[in-house]
Amino acid sequence: MIAAGDEPPASLVDGLLTLGVLTAGTPLPPMRPLAGGVSSEIWCLDLPSGPVVAKQALAQLRVAGTWLAPVERTGFEIAWMRVADTIVPGITPRIIAAAADLGVFVMEYLDPAQHRLWKQSLLDGHADPDVARAVGERLGAIHRAAATPAVRDEFDNVALFDALRLDPYLGATARAHADLADRLGAIRGSYLDHRTTLVHGDVSPKNILVGPHGPVLIDAECATWGDPSFDLAFCATHLLLKMVAVPGARDGLRTCLTTLSDGYCSATGIGPADDIWRRASDMTAALLLARVDGLSPAEYLTAASQQLVRERARLLLADPAAALEELADSWAASLPEPTR
Repeated sequence: MIAAGDEPPASLVDGLLTLGVLTAGTPLPPMRPLAGGVSSEIWCLDLPSGPVVAKQALAQLRVAGTWLAPVERTGFEIAWMRVADTIVPGITPRIIAAAADLGVFVMEYLDPAQHRLWKQSLLDGHADPDVARAVGERLGAIHRAAATPAVRDEFDNVALFDALRLDPYLGATARAHADLADRLGAIRGSYLDHRTTLVHGDVSPKNILVGPHGPVLIDAECATWGDPSFDLAFCATHLLLKMVAVPGARDGLRTCLTTLSDGYCSATGIGPADDIWRRASDMTAALLLARVDGLSPAEYLTAASQQLVRERARLLLADPAAALEELADSWAASLPEPTR
């Protein structure tokens, strides 16, 4: 049942009534809030037919600073799920009902016992390179197949992506590190100059469920027509941050970055010398700093770890790497030896 103090927002209930998932005049089914990101209300509903998940976008994200994001992003999230699932069936939960104009949709519930959160596995020290390879393969398949004029026209929402990603991460970090503003501005400009396919925009381990049929991607609120290197960099950033947070898993995490890249290359046919890897390396360095001094700092880093990341990320920005693996080697070599 709904726990005390955990009443679902009236706007979410209204949306579910409009969708026909709930019926007016009848008691609400058992509902409970689910842990998730900072950008949405996410609730599990125990319907007579089985559990489902309802999601509603927030206009003000749950962060310490001001981070406003248009709720029309829900429409792009729904569209990404539809397009991605036609390319890689099962890559995303099945949509049951949706009202993009209300910022609400309902999707299938994936049992955590069979769909483990990749973030938790990594933080527990289980860095499986096969999972990372599968993420790279699936991401690459979507990037390759979705590079069409029709998809471009449907997802050409660069202003929305700026509000959700470019300014909260690169812009906010540039404001915190004025001496790096030109460098971060150049990386931001490079992203805008290389928009060639459909980008998820939030390929983080917290948005990847490892299921019996491979990785499942969720939370596509940032979906856009963009530079594919952003998705690679976003995922790589989290693998590198966890090398700091989980020192005992550093070798496995480093291998995960290699297999992520290998999987992506195998799905796209892109070679190791392609410019995408330089752009991904630059963006990763910027995002590492942003996960300390941007609007969405990584919550699992201690104050000492934050300072370490800040110092190392600034060095990476000053001395650019030509590829993600080169950057990862430099990152790993700069970290203190794990204590025994």
